[in-house]
Amino acid sequence: MTISDLAVYLQMSQSSLYKLVQRGSVPGHKVGRHWRFHKVSIDRWLQESSAKPSRPSKK
Repeated sequence: MTISDLAVYLQMSQSSLYKLVQRGSVPGHKVGRHWRFHKVSIDRWLQESSAKPSRPSKK
């Protein structure tokens, strides 16, 4: 998948997705100047991240 394909799949903006990818939050690989993603890895990442308990907000 390309970053635009992934943005549609995750229903989020490409700019938000770029920020997550650059932080290393989303599993992907850079090929030259372009990011590529495997759907299986993304689905696994989504399952793992939804299974984690949310952190309490700092106040």
